[in-house]
Amino acid sequence: MKYVAILFLMICVWSCQDNVQPKPNAYLALNYPEPIYANTTGTCPYTFEVNKKMATIKPSKVAMHCWIDITYPKLNGTIYLTYMPVENNLTQLLTDAQNLPLQHTVKADEILPSIYANPEHKTYGTFYMVKGDAASQAQFYLTDSVKHFITGAVYFEAKPNFDSILPAAAYLQRDTRHIMETIRWK
Repeated sequence: MKYVAILFLMICVWSCQDNVQPKPNAYLALNYPEPIYANTTGTCPYTFEVNKKMATIKPSKVAMHCWIDITYPKLNGTIYLTYMPVENNLTQLLTDAQNLPLQHTVKADEILPSIYANPEHKTYGTFYMVKGDAASQAQFYLTDSVKHFITGAVYFEAKPNFDSILPAAAYLQRDTRHIMETIRWK
């Protein structure tokens, strides 16, 4: 009986050893389709190219003429386009558009502006890439300085957490920049 007890004790000691194995790193794998852009049509005084694989164009919930929401249901995000005619108010429109990204400085780690000018199509403006836990990840304004003024902003239907939305934010930033670069005045 003594030998059985010793054998049982030895089995218990050896069987209770921890074989610690590290867990492999987990990476979020988000693969979005390569965009295919198509030109928009409509009654607005501007056109642009939109990602026809991922985006849906809707009139804005705000009852203003030619305000458009470009929704991305799979990304839970929207690009909001706001059109205003220039009627002796260009200075005010520019001031408002340049101040909009600054509202995100409290949460943003960095706001990177890049000037855009296309004299051939009479489009001039600035694209703002926002990094950090800000509500908007990209914004822009564009004008011909005479008749047309448009702003755009990216928002997600989620609590701002830059690490979590980074792949989707990068995808929408690229589409937003493409929209900005393809706007043509009618």
